[in-house]
Amino acid sequence: MSDKKNNFRDAVLTVVRNIKRGKVLTYGEVARIAGRPGAGRAVGNVLSRNFNQDIPCHRVVRSDGSSGGYNRGAANKVRLLKKEGAL
Repeated sequence: MSDKKNNFRDAVLTVVRNIKRGKVLTYGEVARIAGRPGAGRAVGNVLSRNFNQDIPCHRVVRSDGSSGGYNRGAANKVRLLKKEGAL
């Protein structure tokens, strides 16, 4: 993987790691904060490959407020968000 991709991946994971319980960000917001506005789809690709439980990928949602995908199952994502009071 190129350094540029690694840097973006690391930036995305850092942003997501810092989303507080009960809060969410959109894929686009994460992309903007990570330094690549308009790369929301790329954020989704990064998160789909993350299995580190210390990074709360479930706290990233679509711009329309719907939950979007989750590598541990969409129903599980909704359950976690409801448990945290984010939905």
